[in-house]
Amino acid sequence: MKKKVIIIGGGLAGLSAGCYSAMNGFETQIFEHHTVPGGVAAAWKRGGYLIDGGIHFVMGYKPGNGMFQLLNELGAADPALYTETNDYGKFIHEPSGLSLVINGDLDGTASQLKKLAPVDAARINEIFNGARAFRGRDLSTVGMSQPPELTSIFSRTRETWQILPIARYFTGRYAKKMSDFIKEVQTPWLKEFFCFLFMPESPVWFVMLCLAVVADKQAGYLVGGCLPFVLEIEKRYRKLGGSILYKTTVDRILVNHDQATGVRLDDGREFEADYVISCGDGYNTVFHLLNGRYLNESISRRYEHWLLCRPFLMASFGVNREFPDDTPFNTVFLKEPVRVGDELVKNLLVRIFNYSPVLLQRVRVSFKLR
Repeated sequence: MKKKVIIIGGGLAGLSAGCYSAMNGFETQIFEHHTVPGGVAAAWKRGGYLIDGGIHFVMGYKPGNGMFQLLNELGAADPALYTETNDYGKFIHEPSGLSLVINGDLDGTASQLKKLAPVDAARINEIFNGARAFRGRDLSTVGMSQPPELTSIFSRTRETWQILPIARYFTGRYAKKMSDFIKEVQTPWLKEFFCFLFMPESPVWFVMLCLAVVADKQAGYLVGGCLPFVLEIEKRYRKLGGSILYKTTVDRILVNHDQATGVRLDDGREFEADYVISCGDGYNTVFHLLNGRYLNESISRRYEHWLLCRPFLMASFGVNREFPDDTPFNTVFLKEPVRVGDELVKNLLVRIFNYSPVLLQRVRVSFKLR
């Protein structure tokens, strides 16, 4: 008789857990609070426009990469789901009148930046030399090829060997947040340029990696948005024999002798299982579903003291026109900042979804509240 796994949450993590549990011979059942799968990878329609609030691109999606193998196992490797990313984005600095397109030509971009900010040539070289070092290396699933408890010495050694030539970029100054690294930069607009190539809190090495992935043409947009991508994984899960119940809210994880034995729903029904996997948010799992029974000092410290992500506001607009010549990612530093409540917003991230006929007539503007 098959052992049973109950999975809480039908987002990408829950669907993936369901697929791999089923592939390994378990009977699986997912309980999902919403009416559709995907979790935070969500899309909805408003006034004839499709608003996609989920993930928009995937790194390492082409054959020959670890991510492709994972996507293939989950049923989401169909090339029709993706379209190639050609540009990293555009940087628009209204106070100085500067406008730069960052694309896969690392040498050309670095050369242009050094002409505009010669005093910071050394810092520019550091960033782009690092990006060149990351090129041609598949890091899409490093550390994810196997669960930690099943990772052998051989597989750990193989992954270590894989990153050995670039190991120095994961430590020291390149492990700093970009907002700390750019303190050495003297040109004001270049500070902002580097800081918002991704996020100010991102480590320097991650920005290098992103530039390298675009240069290698290994970043793909989800051409139909996140919902078709999610539905392919749900289809794979169902083909493997898994079941999923929507509009179903788990209220408690049942525990007997410190072993999860099932779940209780908010309507009082109980379901037994040999294993329970919670793929919802950690806070709800620890403090509500398990009623805080398994708190320790380390977990408490994380929720009490770890820094939160800066808040941000996203607004989506359906626009009855096309934007064929614009880049999908545009970081705009405003000449006149916008005040929202007590916060002063100095820059906007404008996303133009012109890489897909499904998402063509939509623009999203988001900005950080500092």
